[in-house]
Amino acid sequence: MIETYPKDLGEVDTDKLAACIAACFECAQTCTACADACLAEDMVAELTSCIRTNQDCADICLATGKVLSRLTRADPAVIRSVLETCQTVCETCAEECEQHAQMHEHCRICAEACRRCAQACADLLKSLP
Repeated sequence: MIETYPKDLGEVDTDKLAACIAACFECAQTCTACADACLAEDMVAELTSCIRTNQDCADICLATGKVLSRLTRADPAVIRSVLETCQTVCETCAEECEQHAQMHEHCRICAEACRRCAQACADLLKSLP
């Protein structure tokens, strides 16, 4: 979709941009599913922090993917801010999910998606002019 954008994007690395958008949406879906799976666990009370972190991460990843998808007149300061926030929340969520990963497969998968998204945000940040 990025390749169909009618204006010049300047120095933006479109491959990293596309990868980051995809990672954000994948992470949002994975975190939403992980929070739901945590709610279905017998020990749900012990997963309260994981559920909250998953939901926060899903919301921020979704917002980041949407902001990055809007290319017209993007404010570089806003782009940097949302990428930094997304990277932080993904790292936090990955750490939380990793605490439960040996007991819950959904947490292991979620932690991996969060790490991929955090890395995609970092890669895009480094490539910005």
